[in-house]
Amino acid sequence: MRGFETAGLIPRANARCPVCRSLERHRLIWLFLRDKLGIRDGSRPVRLLHMAPEASLARKLTRMRHIDYVSTDLRARGVRVFADITSMPFGDECFDAVLCSHVLEHIEDEQTALRELVRVLSRDGWAVLDVPVRGEITVEDAGVSSPEERQRLFGQKDHVRYYGMDFADRLRACGFSVEVDRFAARLPPVRRARLGLRDEPIFLCRRSSGD
Repeated sequence: MRGFETAGLIPRANARCPVCRSLERHRLIWLFLRDKLGIRDGSRPVRLLHMAPEASLARKLTRMRHIDYVSTDLRARGVRVFADITSMPFGDECFDAVLCSHVLEHIEDEQTALRELVRVLSRDGWAVLDVPVRGEITVEDAGVSSPEERQRLFGQKDHVRYYGMDFADRLRACGFSVEVDRFAARLPPVRRARLGLRDEPIFLCRRSSGD
């Protein structure tokens, strides 16, 4: 992979695959789903909710006959259901799995969105949540509304915060139990380099036992 992609103003070498057009985080999530969570195991049906679906992941997931795949977005074309993440038209505990990558940094009412994700997730289900993380403490300011200032503070003009590792605490406060997985760091360095992966955390969530 020889191309590069930009996030904000920062170029990332080997970000986008020239064949499948996936970004490094898409490849990392796929490996995590396949090797950690066994998504290809067809021993039982899985109803999966994919928020703001990435095309490279959607192609793989929709080919699996044991997965009832439900894609959703507020306005993107081609999704199965148009929905606002803060008020989703799904019943309680109706999904076995939720995939939500690089969505929450766009959502002003983050806590309502997280509670909705908890609500629709079954009690024995899992959710893979992925956000851009920088440092330990989340940076946000509700008073910042200009695209230029959001670009400067949060890395992209349509972001409303830059997450830190305290994202795990924000998830727990909304009803999730959380495992922070550094999956990429456990891969052999040669494989990680070949796939252009970065060592970024994946937040594996389940409904907390007290919920």
